Amino acid sequence: MNIDLTINTELARTILTGFIKSEVTRAGFTRAVVGLSGGIDSALSCMLAVHALGRENVLAVRIPYKSSNADSLAHAELLIEQLEISSTTIDITEMVDPLVARDPEINKLRRGNIMARERMIVLYDQSEVFKGLVIGTSNKTEILLGYSTQFGDAASAMNPIGDLYKTQVRQLARAMDVPEPILDKAPSADLWDGQTDEGELGFTYELVDQLLYLLVDQRYSPAECEDAGFEQPFVDMVVRRIRRNQFKRMQPPIAKLSNRTVGYDFLYLRDWGT
Repeated sequence: MNIDLTINTELARTILTGFIKSEVTRAGFTRAVVGLSGGIDSALSCMLAVHALGRENVLAVRIPYKSSNADSLAHAELLIEQLEISSTTIDITEMVDPLVARDPEINKLRRGNIMARERMIVLYDQSEVFKGLVIGTSNKTEILLGYSTQFGDAASAMNPIGDLYKTQVRQLARAMDVPEPILDKAPSADLWDGQTDEGELGFTYELVDQLLYLLVDQRYSPAECEDAGFEQPFVDMVVRRIRRNQFKRMQPPIAKLSNRTVGYDFLYLRDWGT
């Protein structure tokens, strides 16, 4: 079964730039900060922010670690030059290594999570310096699969690309003229040498996006997805990932004691004067 995930890129750009402008100004800001990794997701979020707010109101922050691929910095620079935006580069090696050194048995996952959370510390600090809101860079595929670090790369003030599957991010990024080297490179969180998203996940974005579209957008049951041509072990694995990572998609639950509990009853725009 070949599922068409083609989007109207012009309409998507109009909606997403409007979203950024509306959310930034509603919060009383005029500026935005984007962590620019050199990958396609952050490139698209950055480009949307520039279209929404103007190049003078967007700061790109490059946050390398000593093991980061040199191409990541170079690709981020391509976008910075194309958009003519302000940028800063802050190396996190000396921030990360003392914590990593405390445990000689530390594994790649823990190291990667530390790097992701340190990058978010840097990014939010720069948001105070620049007086701009942090723009998210996680796509719908990553959010559903839990393929992100809670309070790390998953953290932001708003996320313009969180309802685009990875294959749709590629469509919009190409339509908005994101530089070719960024479009063509293998997706990677750049957490260790040779790491790629699809290699770590064990499947391609193209394949999982089609299954996620049936499960989530079309509300297919797992059995209906199998009838559509997906193998049972793959369906079961993806369903498990969606379910077990729900906690990453939620604010921390609050124990309810009153009639007006934040996140349960204190929910509406009028509650905070918007």
